[in-house]
Amino acid sequence: MLSLDPLGPKWDCPLGSKDLEEEEGPWGGGSGLPPPGCFPGSWHQDVGLDCKGSLEGAEARAWTVYYYSLLQSCLQQAGLPETQDRSQVPRTGNMLLCLSPTWLTKVPALGQPGEAVLLVSKAVSFHPGGLTFLDDFVPPRRATYFLAGLGLGPGRGREAAELARDLTCPTGASAELARLLEDRLLTRRLLAQHGGVAVPATLAFTYKPPALLRGWEASPGLRLVELSGKEDQQTLVKEEVGAFLHSGALADALQVAVKLSGWRWRGRQALRVYPRVELSTVVDTVLALLEKLEEEESVLVEAVCPPARLPFPGSPPPGPELAVRICAVVCRTQGDRPLLSKVVCSVGREDRPLRHQSSLPQTLEAALARCGLGEAGQVAVVRRRVKAAAEAALAAVLALEAGLSAEQRGGRRARTDFLGVDFALTVEGRVLTPVALELNSGLCLEACGALEGLWAAQRPRSAAEDAAAAPLVETMLRRSAHCLVEGKQLLLIGAGGVSKKFVWEAARDYGLKLHLVESDPNHFASQLVQTFIHFDVTEHRRDEENARLLAELVRARGLQLDGCFSYWDDCLVLTALLCQELGLPCSPPAAMRLAKQKSCTQLHLLRCHGPPWPAPSLHAVPCCPLESEADVEKAVHQVPLPGVMKLEFGAGAVGVRLVEDAPQCHEHFSQIARDLQGEADHPGIGLGWGNAMLLMEFIEGTEHDVDLVLFGGRLLAAFVSDNGPTRLPGFTETAACMPTGLAPEQEAQLVQAAFRCCLGCGLLDGVFNVELKLTGAGPKLIEINPRMGGFYLRDWILELYGVDLLLAAAMVACGLRPALPTHPRARGHLVGVMCLVSQHLQVLSSTASRETLQALHDQGLLRLNWLEEVLVPGEYEEPYCSVACAGSSPAEARLRLLGLCQGLGIDGPHYPVAHFLSHFK
Repeated sequence: MLSLDPLGPKWDCPLGSKDLEEEEGPWGGGSGLPPPGCFPGSWHQDVGLDCKGSLEGAEARAWTVYYYSLLQSCLQQAGLPETQDRSQVPRTGNMLLCLSPTWLTKVPALGQPGEAVLLVSKAVSFHPGGLTFLDDFVPPRRATYFLAGLGLGPGRGREAAELARDLTCPTGASAELARLLEDRLLTRRLLAQHGGVAVPATLAFTYKPPALLRGWEASPGLRLVELSGKEDQQTLVKEEVGAFLHSGALADALQVAVKLSGWRWRGRQALRVYPRVELSTVVDTVLALLEKLEEEESVLVEAVCPPARLPFPGSPPPGPELAVRICAVVCRTQGDRPLLSKVVCSVGREDRPLRHQSSLPQTLEAALARCGLGEAGQVAVVRRRVKAAAEAALAAVLALEAGLSAEQRGGRRARTDFLGVDFALTVEGRVLTPVALELNSGLCLEACGALEGLWAAQRPRSAAEDAAAAPLVETMLRRSAHCLVEGKQLLLIGAGGVSKKFVWEAARDYGLKLHLVESDPNHFASQLVQTFIHFDVTEHRRDEENARLLAELVRARGLQLDGCFSYWDDCLVLTALLCQELGLPCSPPAAMRLAKQKSCTQLHLLRCHGPPWPAPSLHAVPCCPLESEADVEKAVHQVPLPGVMKLEFGAGAVGVRLVEDAPQCHEHFSQIARDLQGEADHPGIGLGWGNAMLLMEFIEGTEHDVDLVLFGGRLLAAFVSDNGPTRLPGFTETAACMPTGLAPEQEAQLVQAAFRCCLGCGLLDGVFNVELKLTGAGPKLIEINPRMGGFYLRDWILELYGVDLLLAAAMVACGLRPALPTHPRARGHLVGVMCLVSQHLQVLSSTASRETLQALHDQGLLRLNWLEEVLVPGEYEEPYCSVACAGSSPAEARLRLLGLCQGLGIDGPHYPVAHFLSHFK
């Protein structure tokens, strides 16, 4: 027997369990004073830890000092500066650490009965470069996201649980949800039945089970025995335990563990492990523990998973067999999808327990190598299985939470944003299998932090250096942003077409109140907004006058706006002028005009020689504006040919053409002057400004899009995608890949070129799409689109990075700085091709019909973005739709897409998809 009983062996903690790793103390929310002198080091002690107007008692004060010392110790070990006391001159920060409950206050929320606003009066704020500041906030700052260490016992865990309950801001955990995770019986049933995750064979005796366990359906290896009482159960217990110990569910397990399950026993029980053959001893232990049961608790008898006997090359290793304990941190990301963040392991003797905070954290590769499994392919298999099981575990938890009421969750906005999953590595059917032992909230994340601390000193970068909390932080920032924009009143200029239908659904989900200005009185979006203002915005020569008229309409209707923005090319200058009239945040109208007129963009940037250097002129391309035949004649002598002719204010590559000599230049100019004279000839591409053109030098190189988020002239985020070769002599897009396959240095060159060109034009605030070519001499600018990227770009960036450009644009328009991850990690790869009516009319009416493509999208076999509504061929066409496939690598995504296009008939001699994808190899 292995237990904490004084009569048992000397081992003082359980075998392969983490129960005793949460012993009472600073991590368990226990009462009493903290341990003295825990943290060696030197830092200032005379800092202002008291919060004005909310004084602490001696015991609470001791804990605040303890946590402050812990923070300083962590900073010191990481080589970072000591926290500076800036209480008198507080700085603002996005991430605030509160070391005492007295630093926080809950006040009733106006108009939201039963809910409270959380206010921060004092906190440690975090800044780039490892700087931390101790700040006081007068008046207190409103929390837009809250994540707390929870507990129901006396001490700070209970106070944190009370602070987290029923908040108006999103919370990443609650005591109610933590209760569910701590119930091993419930979570094992959940994982086995709904997650398909291997769990230890378990026999459970319960007295008045919780509601979520009532109506238990039998699962292989999981049996629940509901008791009518806690006494006189000897016969039933003996029969059930005997049947369990002799059942095939235990497979090769030679030992069983007996434990109590329930929140009350979190970190306060002795785990007992017995040989499987000792029936009477197991029965006696179960009967003894039954006496301690209360309602909704249980006694578990579970198989102790035998450690995997891993093949060791050469002679067997000396000493005892080693066991591996695997901890996985998995986070909830965009769309409530689980994402494995990091895996950390501990290794120890099989005959001794592996304690969480008493085990050296190691990478999976290092841990398996110590046990004899060092072949990269086998390690990759184990990692894939751990990833699949951990993500399935969180998916099962999220599915459970979705069916709970707000009261059951601990608040309307309470969710589980991350999860720790503990696995034993064993063999099932000659296959290395991770078996989920338990779920936890913070211990696995803490173990990952300890592993990351190995790289605190300046050493070569390693994969283990990537922060396990990065996806969690992204989720915090995203949920915080949702909180900030909820209820904001936004004026939207121009509704756009079918490709922008996502706007209305997103606005509803974010709680945005949209007021729309649109030329089409019958636009479907007129029924989806708070206010619809019918106004002709197509005559752009009157933009200044129209801005004044619209400002008067807004004031007359009494609209109290927080911001105004547009994502529609035609309306960008008008939007900037209207923002200026209404005093709302936006880039200056002059900057919008400069970016909107393509020849002005290039000619202006050519004159920007710096400083600073590298200057925007390095990326600009020679060009000439064309308004008459005489301009064409002059341009062919100034711009090297071949060149590119395009509309000054055009969009969607309509009317763009490669011209190789002077006759082609004259011919194309005449054709555009004849065919595209005004808005009615091709709505939505900028003909309201006229049909002037420009001739610019043709640049050889690969084409790329850079989507930027700027706030106050600072670059907050950038996303680079690669484009396939265009179909010359036109320049309609054919294919795309995200994230970029370029080397990091080339990617950085593109981002900086796009950023410098935006700044050079005066674009300081907003979401912008910059098209560039990467040449042998570096990036060259094609054009700046002073709005968020069109076609599929918003959808792809949201899918791969969890960043919504629409939300970012709305926040900037409201004067709110989006808190975006500086170096977001893509969660896969997307490769797509465009379908054109001129090339695919037959297949789009048959094998690749709208219904077929939509069904494949709904099944997750492709990613579909509709760009047009009707199948009408024309000489000046835009893509009809984008069809993409996902993969864990560009090659996988590319092969899937090519096979799909061949099967649907999208690929063909006149539309060679393999050629369009060739840039992405």
